[in-house]
Amino acid sequence: MSVALVTGSGGLIGSEAARHFAGLGLEVVGIDNDMRREFFGAEASTAWNVRRLAADLGPAYTHLDADIRDRPALAEIFKRYGRDIAVVIHTAAQPSHDWALRDPYTDFDVNAGGTLNILQNVRDHCPEAPVIHCSTNKVYGDRPNSLPLVERETRWEIEPGHPYEGGITEDMSIDACLHSVFGASKVAADVMVQEYGRYFGIRTVCFRGGTLTGPAHSATELHGYLAYVMRCNMERRTYKIFGYKGKMVRDAIHSSDVVSAFEQFFRAPRVAAVYNLGGGRHSNASHLEAFALAEKITGHEMITEYQEANRVGDHQWWIGSNAAFQRDYPRWKQRYDIPMILQEIYEANAGTWVPA
Repeated sequence: MSVALVTGSGGLIGSEAARHFAGLGLEVVGIDNDMRREFFGAEASTAWNVRRLAADLGPAYTHLDADIRDRPALAEIFKRYGRDIAVVIHTAAQPSHDWALRDPYTDFDVNAGGTLNILQNVRDHCPEAPVIHCSTNKVYGDRPNSLPLVERETRWEIEPGHPYEGGITEDMSIDACLHSVFGASKVAADVMVQEYGRYFGIRTVCFRGGTLTGPAHSATELHGYLAYVMRCNMERRTYKIFGYKGKMVRDAIHSSDVVSAFEQFFRAPRVAAVYNLGGGRHSNASHLEAFALAEKITGHEMITEYQEANRVGDHQWWIGSNAAFQRDYPRWKQRYDIPMILQEIYEANAGTWVPA
């Protein structure tokens, strides 16, 4: 048998990857202990998604309630499947700037230590398996905020003619800037994934994602931007805007487009690859623009509260370039844009996200 081992299988990207790779004929082994509930509370639990995976995929999906920090437990899993593991998709993480400040030990142990545990087990038990790692654009720290920006009516934009006008590329330095505690733990994981590629010859890739989104997101205030925008609108919650006049720009990529990129790498893996992967110029919006789209979809005005101070290390403008990945994998095509994403999130949650 050929196994796709997916960490964080109850989460947005992990669950999408489980479905996608099961559809390719692989047996999926999912590792998820619902730490998201511990991080963000009951509303962020991924248990519902795990139940749905098990029901939809049946015997093609095996769920293991294990913690990626637990080295003996991970070693046992990797020993069990050994060289049947055809690909490892590592999406498990502590994903929030704010939460990392509360408990830096856990943040680092999950993001950096957990990633090291995965890599060493691949080296020990299935060294031919490609490793697909969900990194983040936060590895660039606040360096994007040093770019020359121009204020527009509804957004910040990069100065016309700048080399990054089409999107920030992987040549941006990750040094000598403020990362946040979360960003630093993700840098450690990112660099270690590259090192296991270069040093040990394992075929690894770091996908430095922008805003990853989709209907399977267990949206909460500290993580899940677009889904949380729609949830606040539908449930009539107050959305807190943190600085930058609400004009900060994010590119957003649908989970389906993310895992189709995973498939392309799986079919033709490289050693120590690094790619920005996000909505790019195809799919991006400021907070104000996302609010307007949500209002158009639901017919309800957003309820917002503005706080002058921005989050520490938060990007004022991020649009990444997918050019490097598209050059190496020209068959990959991006399908979703922001209006399509928000519409799908709305339709998927119309019966669930209702006013209290």
